[in-house]
This record gives sequence, C-alpha cells and structure tokens, in this order.
Amino acid sequence: MFHDVALIRGTLRTVLPAAFALLVAACSAPETAQVQAVGGGGVSQAFLPLSGSDGHVGAKVCGQCHRQALEDWQGSHHDLAMQPATPQSVLGDFEGATFDYAGTTTEFRRRGRRFFVFTDGPDGEPAEFEILYTFGHRPLQQYLIELPGGRLQAFGIAWDSRDAEAGGQRWFHLYPDQRLTAGHRLHWTGPDQNWNFMCAECHSTGLKKNYDADSDGYDTQWTEIDVACEACHGPGLAHAQWAVGGQPADTPDKALAVTFHERAGVEWTRLEGSAFAVRSQPRTTRIEIDACGRCHGRASRLLGDEVHGAGLLASHRPALLDPDQYWPDGQMLGEVFNWGPFLQSRMQQAGVTCSDCHQPHSLALRAEGNALCAQCHDGQRFDQPAHTHHAGDGEGSRCVACHMPTTSFMGVDDRHDHAFRIPRPDLSAALGGAPDACTGCHQDRSPDWAAQALREWFPDSRHRGAHSGEVLQAAHRGEPGTGTRLAQLVADPSQPAIVRASALRAFGPWLDGDSLVVATPLLAESDPLLRLAATELLSQLPPPQRAAHLAPMLDDPVLAVRLEAADALAGVAEAWLSPAARRLLELAVAELEASLAFNADRADTLVSLGDLRRRQGDPGEAERAYRRALQKDGDSLAATLQLADLAREQGREAEADDVLRRALRIRPGSAELNHALGLSLVRQRRGEEALQRLQRAAELAPGQARYAYVLAVARHDLGDAAAARDGLREALRRHPDNVELLHALATYELEAGHRDEARALARRLVSIDPENPSGRELLNWLDRR
Repeated sequence: MFHDVALIRGTLRTVLPAAFALLVAACSAPETAQVQAVGGGGVSQAFLPLSGSDGHVGAKVCGQCHRQALEDWQGSHHDLAMQPATPQSVLGDFEGATFDYAGTTTEFRRRGRRFFVFTDGPDGEPAEFEILYTFGHRPLQQYLIELPGGRLQAFGIAWDSRDAEAGGQRWFHLYPDQRLTAGHRLHWTGPDQNWNFMCAECHSTGLKKNYDADSDGYDTQWTEIDVACEACHGPGLAHAQWAVGGQPADTPDKALAVTFHERAGVEWTRLEGSAFAVRSQPRTTRIEIDACGRCHGRASRLLGDEVHGAGLLASHRPALLDPDQYWPDGQMLGEVFNWGPFLQSRMQQAGVTCSDCHQPHSLALRAEGNALCAQCHDGQRFDQPAHTHHAGDGEGSRCVACHMPTTSFMGVDDRHDHAFRIPRPDLSAALGGAPDACTGCHQDRSPDWAAQALREWFPDSRHRGAHSGEVLQAAHRGEPGTGTRLAQLVADPSQPAIVRASALRAFGPWLDGDSLVVATPLLAESDPLLRLAATELLSQLPPPQRAAHLAPMLDDPVLAVRLEAADALAGVAEAWLSPAARRLLELAVAELEASLAFNADRADTLVSLGDLRRRQGDPGEAERAYRRALQKDGDSLAATLQLADLAREQGREAEADDVLRRALRIRPGSAELNHALGLSLVRQRRGEEALQRLQRAAELAPGQARYAYVLAVARHDLGDAAAARDGLREALRRHPDNVELLHALATYELEAGHRDEARALARRLVSIDPENPSGRELLNWLDRR
C-alpha cells in the first residue's frame, strides 16, 4: 500500500489480492500450464493492485512465481534501503550515547521500541525528535526525522555500521569540518537534507512525492518502503494478470512494463590468441544500464510519473563531466555514483551491462576477487605478477586496485570508479592534480615516480599520449585556441558519448561558424546525450539561427531533449517559427512547465521558472518566482542575482541595490554579490563605492580573470589609468594567457603612448589566439606605424 509519512507509528499493512491462492497454483506450474490451468481470464477480476498505486502488486506477489529472485533480494541493500525504526532495524547505539558537534551535544535515546535524538532543531534550540525510519544499512546507517509539512529530514550524525576492527561501531558526522548549524542548507533541518526531494525516489518503490506549492508541504507516499521488484521492473499488475490467465498467452513481453533482455542468449567467448572475451552479439540498447542509472547516477528527475524501459533521459537529466563533479579525465570528484563513469568505460562500449558483474537481485558480485574480471579477461595473462608487478597475495595484485580505485563518500563509503580506466599518473599535473591509482596507495610517492615505474613496466604501452581530459581541462580554464581541440574531440566517434557531450557543453566560448559545422549534425545523433548537449550549446545562438536549428528538437522522442529545446525557444519571436513549430513549442513548453511544477519544492527550480517567465515577456511572474525562491532559500545566490538583474532591466536600480545589499549581509564574502553590487553602483554613478566593491570581488576570487578585467576598466573610466594598467599587469601574472586582459592592457599602454609595450602585448595576444580579430587588428595597426 501507499504509506503516508504523516502516519508516524502503527504497523505497515499488506494488501493481498483475493486470487492469491490461484496465483500460487498457477505460478507453481510450468509457464505454459499457468494459463491452461486457470483459463478464461475471470480470475483477474479479483486481482487488485496495492491501494492507490499505479498497478503495483508488491514483492510478495512477485515472489509467488519468482521465489529464488525474492529470496536473493531479501536482506540485500535494496531490501534494507529504508525501514521503519524498530529494535530489529536500528543499528546505532541509542542507549544514552552522546556526540559533540558545532557546540551541540546530541544524545541518542531509546524508550521501549521507540528511538529519539536530543539535538539542535530548526530554530537552533535543543529539543527531542523521534526517529521514524532507518536509511541504509552498511557501511553506514542514517536516520529520518519528520518535521512539519510532511518533511522527512536525514539526520547529519550517522552510525558507522562497519565492524569495530574496520573502525566502525561509532557515531560520526557526515560533514565533520563544516560545523553546520541551523539555517545552513546542509544542516539536518535544511533543504539539502530533505528526504522527499533528495533521497526518496531511490530508496522506496512506487514513490509519489506529492509536493503542494500552495501549502509548501508534502504528502509523499510509496507502494513499498524499500527498493523492491517493481522499482526496476515497473508495475506488475498486468504481468501478474497475464500469469493467471487474465491476458492472452501471446501478450507481448508477458505484459511486463520493461523487459531486461539484453543478456538473453548472449555468450562471452575469447577467440584463440585473444586476451579478451567478446560478446556473441552486439548490445544495441542501454535498457539495463539506464534502469540502474536512475538511482546509480547523478541526475535530476524531470517528472513525477514513472517511466520504465524508455531510457534515462525519458525521465531524468543526467550530469555530464562537469568540473564540479568530475576531474578533467572523468574520474569521480563529487558524488556521481556509477552511471557516468561506466558510460566512459571500454566495458560499456564492448557491450557489458551491470548484471554481467552484479547479481541483479542479491546485488552480490558474480565471482569474488580477480575471478570476477577473469570471466572475460585472460587470468593467465593479467592475474600474474608479471602484469600486476605486485605480490600475488597483496592488495596491489587485485584488478580493482589499479583499474577501479575508490573514492570515499559520506565519510566511510568507499566506492569504486566504474570507468575501468588505465592509470595515468603522467597526466596528474596537467589535469589539476587529478588522482591516480598508484599514488592513491603509495601516498608517500609522487605521480612522476608512478609514471616512471609504468614506463619501465610497460615500455610499449599504447595507453599514453593525448587524452580527452587535457582538452576538457583547457576548456575549463578558458585557454585560447581550445575551440579547435574541442571540435576534434566532439567529432571523434571513438570517444564515449558522455565525453563528446561534455565537450559540446564546454564549447560555448568558442561557438562560431566553424563549430556550428561540428555541432549541428549531432542534433540527429542516435544517442540522446549528444542531442541534448548539442541543443544546449546551440541555444546560445541568436534567435533566428536558434529557431532554425532547434525547432525540429521540439518533436524529439526523448523528454530531456524536448525540454531543453522548449527552454531555448520560449520567448523567441513567432516570426522565426513555422506554424507547425509554434504548435510543437506550445506542447513542449507545457511539458517544461509541468516539469518545473514537479520540482517547485526547490529554489533553483523556481529560479528557472522565473527565467522562463522573463523570456516569455512576463516580468511580474518572473519576479514572483524569484521571490518565492528566496522565501524557500534565503541564501539562494541565483535567485538574488536574477531578482536584482530584473530590477535593473526595469530601471529600478535602487531596488537592485537593496536586494544585493540584503544578500551581502548574509554572505559578505560572496565575490559574485560584491561584483554585482559594484556594477550596480557604476550604473548609479557612485564611482568610489563601485571601485571598493569591484576590488573586493577581485580579491575574493583571484582566479576569476573577468573580475580583474572589470575592475581595471572601472579604474580607467574613472580616471585612474595608471592603476588600471597596474591591476592588469598583476592579473596577467595569474592569468598569462587571458586574451581579454592582454587586449585591455595593450589598448591602455597604447593610449598612454607606450607603443613598444602595446606592440609586444598585441603580438603575445595573437601568438596565443591567432584567430582573435581584435588582437590581429590592433597588431596590424601598430605595425603600420
């Protein structure tokens, strides 16, 4: 049944169908006898779904036929993903244990079968809160507490459930170094610890978030509290009815919501002389990988309805290799889980799916240790000291030690990188200190040492040379001339789609006629990741070109692509769209609005809604959305900046000033807010105050060359050209290849009569970015004189 989070105590009730005995009898016989024994289809009239569900029947019903799968699942991480807090499910010490953090002493208490914490609440005052549910099992267990409005919040102090010998059996805080207090978004009472939005979808089955914007509250419900059969297989009512004869025997796919058929009849064999197994037939779909990716990937859910078997982008927008989540070479940096790394892997390209290595129901590995890899890789070649260069029984001899290094999340959860990559310590420095497996273990050694060892061990290795990560790193740094390298990366079909899509996203600063030639064909690519990234990139074009390129994407079969196209074309003049495109845009914008409404419990979504209304020419609704975002999260930087910019756009500069100053009282160290206020003060002709704010922004974010440039321009325009030149010289010491800084300093040196200095700077600019028209024009002018 669905469970209402407002019903705190009381036993969970299970609704079983009236035809249960008949179903048991039918499923006990061979499949062909099921329909024959029951026949007629009348039984299905009594076979009911769980109350309030969309055709879910529950794991117990599934298990009547699929007994082994049910037994394998019981006790798995999926089964234990979330449980009512009982003496059997709670692993932590609630017998008066205490934990000190950020000036608060938390006490863990138990009374009978109920569990409590005495800790700081939403107002910062100490109070007692009841634990309603356990969350997870190993290597840590969290606890959920209800707050008003149907909110369940994940408590920030977790139980380390590892064995004591491994350092477990203790309380620990998930953010030990941040000293979080009430009001911070990461405090257990804050929005980023809200179960309804952040966690619920992936820890329960048949979940409906049921957020109500008017009351700003939730009525979140589920069919089963844990991750049960129908979380992956979809609602089972139609299949169960088929099983007892309620549907024709030849019903396609046995009336299953999704069929995991990609491994059916497939064998992996090693050809004579080969060290690697090959798939007996190519995998042409990504059904299983995307089904797992809904939870084992970093992605934003786009709509409330469940979508099974249609691909991840039919219901979610996944993260690409963005610099805040991944190292430039694609290694995990943030908590990205497994989908994104696995899409980068040669394993995925070879046709491997998740269940080739993992049992899908117990989640156990199909073999232990190196035997798991030896299913496909020749153990006589690779599971030998001659290959590992480590003792046969040592940690370094394990395949995963080098090819699946771990990153620790949530304090104690070591997760393997599923990109199955070759260690590249030779790239560490070029990639901003990206980790490598070698020095991850040999922490007293340098990447140069590790690179030299690999060169000696594998002198003929083909896993050296250029790497896509070098191009992405150059793009993230804004290095001149990177556009050509990005274009080559995007156009390379041998690269994983997620790498090419990430290169497309990074292409923005270099978008020109030549890059259009590369990007436009990808709108027709079979992989929706590439179509999505190409649509996002081309949304930066002027409206006429944008409409010409993106109008066809309004009819894309994948939701995430349609939403991106709708967002790009909303507000574009109707004259640029055909009548058919206008009709498609209306439908796609309706989908976009439904998606934004589904996620309207988040401030960032309300900012996106405000941006949409602004493009549609409705500043009143835009302002309302921005203010709602600030009511929900007073610390929202995006909402503050957009609200101030809207006020500027409407000529209400004093109001923009006020919005920014109020935000600065909360975040005085924000470079973005200081910079925005400095620009506002420039527009108000309050030069000295503007310089103070612009200088403060440049000091707070020395890595932002743009802030140094704007500060120099402001100094120059306010009459202090010498200070402007000094500031640009200093900025160029930090950003020696920044074209904007070079051009500004060359111009100001020329203005001051320093032609030799200006010519040298112009030549330097052109050598860095030969295609820069303003730099070439300046140098030509100087050379003529």
